[in-house]
Amino acid sequence: MKKKLTIEGMHCASCAMNIEKSLRKVPGVKDVNISLMTKKGFVEVDDKVTDEELKKAVARAGSAYRLVKVE
Repeated sequence: MKKKLTIEGMHCASCAMNIEKSLRKVPGVKDVNISLMTKKGFVEVDDKVTDEELKKAVARAGSAYRLVKVE
């Protein structure tokens, strides 16, 4: 299942990379692509991965980052 994420708080390429790394550590996440320019990301996940798990992973990447929308 693919999900589109809207993320606030990114200001450089390193921010996007930190978020990608954190999301990849969530069990069930297969692929991650975060775009600094659009402030969006796409993840491919198993059905068992919850939106809350994704929010926590983004927050773990840094206190400035916030997952504001999952579609």
